[in-house]
Amino acid sequence: MKAVDAEEYARKLKAAHGNQALAEVAQKAVTLEKSGQADEAKDWRQIEKALLTMRGPGES
Repeated sequence: MKAVDAEEYARKLKAAHGNQALAEVAQKAVTLEKSGQADEAKDWRQIEKALLTMRGPGES
């Protein structure tokens, strides 16, 4: 997945799920990693990283 695609998907998830989006994406990545789907998990980790960079200064 390209970085631009991950950022766009992250924006859509944030708009749809708010602050819960980060937790949902992280859980999805963990589930994929545990099931041996490393390539798909890598894509979700990119989305997770994009969501982390989108957080404001007051969010932790």
